[in-house]
Amino acid sequence: MDRVIYLTMAGAKANLQRQDVLAHNLANASTPGFRAEMTAFRAVPVQGDAAATRVFAIESTPGYNAEPGTVATTGRNLDVAMTGNAWLAVQASDGTEAYTRHGALDVDSEGLLVTRSGLPVQGDGGPINVPPNAQVTIGTDGSVTATTPGGRPQGIGRLKLVTPEAPLRRGDDGLFRAAGGELDADPAARLQNEALEGSNVSPVESMVAMIAAARQFEQQMKMLQTAQDREQSATRLLSSS
Repeated sequence: MDRVIYLTMAGAKANLQRQDVLAHNLANASTPGFRAEMTAFRAVPVQGDAAATRVFAIESTPGYNAEPGTVATTGRNLDVAMTGNAWLAVQASDGTEAYTRHGALDVDSEGLLVTRSGLPVQGDGGPINVPPNAQVTIGTDGSVTATTPGGRPQGIGRLKLVTPEAPLRRGDDGLFRAAGGELDADPAARLQNEALEGSNVSPVESMVAMIAAARQFEQQMKMLQTAQDREQSATRLLSSS
C-alpha cells in the first residue's frame, strides 16, 4: 500500500490538533490574563530503502504567545494587572508554586487572599491573611494593606511577583511553571491596581486560522480518497490479468 495513506492520515491528525488549540484559544478570548497557545509542526522525512520522497508532520514543543493583553480599568480594589513580564505567584492545587497573569483576586471564608478559582496567592512569607471585615488595598509594588473599621491601615504582606528570564511552561491546570522550580521574587516588578489584563487572543485571527485548518483537513481527506481510488483501480487491473 502506498505510504501516502499513512502520511495523509498524519497530516489530518495534525490539523485536528491545531483545530483543538485554536478552539481552546477562542474559548478563552475573554479570560483575563490568558496567553494564547501556540503549536508548531515540522516535516520529518520517512526513512526507508527508497528515495526520501515522503514526509511526516510531527508536532513540536508547543509554546504560548507572550504578548501582553489590553489592560482595562475596573475600579475594583482586588483587581491587579501585572506590567511588563511580571507574573503573580500562587499555590496550585497540587501544592506547588505556579504563576499566572489572571489578577482578579478575592478573600475567601478563611480570610486568605485567593484567586477567582480559589488558589491562595503567595506573599513574601506564604499565603496572605486578611483581617475580618477589612478593606484591602494593593499598591503598585504588590504591597497589601488592610484597614479595619475604626482602625488604621496596616501592611499585611506583599504579593510575590516574579520576572522569569526564560519562557514558562503551561501546565494542564492552565497555570505556568518554571523549568528550574520556584522563582525568586522580583522587587522591581510592578502592577497596575484596580485593573485587569485581558486575553491576548485575537478572535478574528483565530477564526481565520480555524477556517484555514478546516480547508487543509478537507484536502487531506481528498488525498485519502484519491489514494483509495488508486488502490482499487490497481486491484482491478491485477485481478483482470
